[in-house]
Amino acid sequence: MKNNLVVFLDRDGTINPDPGYISSLADYTFYEDTLDALSLLSKYSYKYVIITNQSGIARGYFSESDLQKIHDYIKMEFKEAGISLLDIYYCPHHPDDKCKCRKPGIEFFIQASIKHSIDLKKCYIIGDTLMDMEAGRDLGLKLILVRTGKGEKTKLEINNQDGQIDFVGYNLMDCIKYIIKQENLQ
Repeated sequence: MKNNLVVFLDRDGTINPDPGYISSLADYTFYEDTLDALSLLSKYSYKYVIITNQSGIARGYFSESDLQKIHDYIKMEFKEAGISLLDIYYCPHHPDDKCKCRKPGIEFFIQASIKHSIDLKKCYIIGDTLMDMEAGRDLGLKLILVRTGKGEKTKLEINNQDGQIDFVGYNLMDCIKYIIKQENLQ
């Protein structure tokens, strides 16, 4: 049976502030509304997959062990808040490597869909960059741009192109409320 109730999330700029290359757990914090927003949708049996580009590893700014501590923290906080997180995928490569796992590449989305029996055509993606929107568009996901992080700049870039997105939210709570309304969950 396919898992249709999945939202793909970007990490930096979407669920947490993005000061650039978060290298330790001491520097990591969620946006104020992140856990409340995501737990709201979890009440309707939605699950999440985080897919994040982390080129700071290739650049030598932090190690995979440092990143794992942050991701373990995210998993723990999600679990305590009753948020179902299926997986976290991260690309450690430099943008110049042109790997297929770095967004806008879709490799991790495909891997997640196979591993967790996800019907991608029924999923949403929430992100703050053009790369997030391009990956989602290539997969036929419903595209939600959040204006946090790089979202304001991305909105201007999208407005200057023909790229269609389904919704632009001011914050993560806005985005989650949009999904609830679209899916008639109220």
